[in-house]
Amino acid sequence: MQIALYQPDIPQNTGTILRLCACLGLEAHIIEPAGFPVSDRLFRRAGMDYLDHVTWRRHDSWSAFESWRAEQGHRLLLFTTRAATSYLDVSYRPDDILLLGRESAGVPQAVVEAADARLRIPLQPGLRSLNVAIAAAMAAGEALRQTGHFDQLQSARGAPE
Repeated sequence: MQIALYQPDIPQNTGTILRLCACLGLEAHIIEPAGFPVSDRLFRRAGMDYLDHVTWRRHDSWSAFESWRAEQGHRLLLFTTRAATSYLDVSYRPDDILLLGRESAGVPQAVVEAADARLRIPLQPGLRSLNVAIAAAMAAGEALRQTGHFDQLQSARGAPE
């Protein structure tokens, strides 16, 4: 399972998502340009020492990411407030990429069209969206639950005392 961020705007959110990936054993992708230098201290502060424990890759552009994805054959699941399908109504696969858009603008239509599925997290009527890091955690949680990843993590850790 992988999480990709399309041109993220807020370093703290990106650092938090990379920390999530480190803790859950997910690969991460940052699709540039980001709205901040990836070496920015706020980015590093949010990711803390967890950034040393995550496998992540920077892609210079959307087209570079798409070329890489085509070579790998991964399915792309876009999380967007404009989707009709709930993220709870899809069957996840271990090699899926969960894509989240920019905090300020989401993703352009070309990205929407490239996605193999467009998914939303149901919200109360009249509310716009969740914080992208919260959405990433919810999306990853459901995907990992369905694919048995949490069982693998529990087995790897051993039984609690």
